[in-house]
Amino acid sequence: MSLLDVGKLALITVTPTLIGAAVIYSPRWWAAVARAWNAHRADEPQPLGPPIEQLAADLRRLLRLHEELTRSAHLAMLAHRVWAVEAAIGARAVEAARALDVPHREPEQLEILTRAALGRLLTDLAGAGLVLPALVAPFTKDGRR
Repeated sequence: MSLLDVGKLALITVTPTLIGAAVIYSPRWWAAVARAWNAHRADEPQPLGPPIEQLAADLRRLLRLHEELTRSAHLAMLAHRVWAVEAAIGARAVEAARALDVPHREPEQLEILTRAALGRLLTDLAGAGLVLPALVAPFTKDGRR
């Protein structure tokens, strides 16, 4: 038996063990690589929320929807939808204010901003350079707060 034959026999014998070890230990290796990668990325600043462009686009879309709702049908039938859109506008406006460092009042948990506070905040955001529709307040004609 030559040295080449011994090498082939050793390779054939060891290969299943190496494949089994790779299958068993590869998740641990990948987890270690992922932890090292995340530790490296933790040093970089991470954004707190969605990009400001997305916030501005969402606010413009919600303000158009709010205007369409208030003009389309009888307000009593749409009161719940209008309230939901106003809450969404408020949430996005607060996120945009945080992103642009615009001073604003932080609403408590499960609290929405009043129309007056929301109008002031949207006006401040537009003044800070966020592109919004020209008229952002008052929201509805009935003056509900």
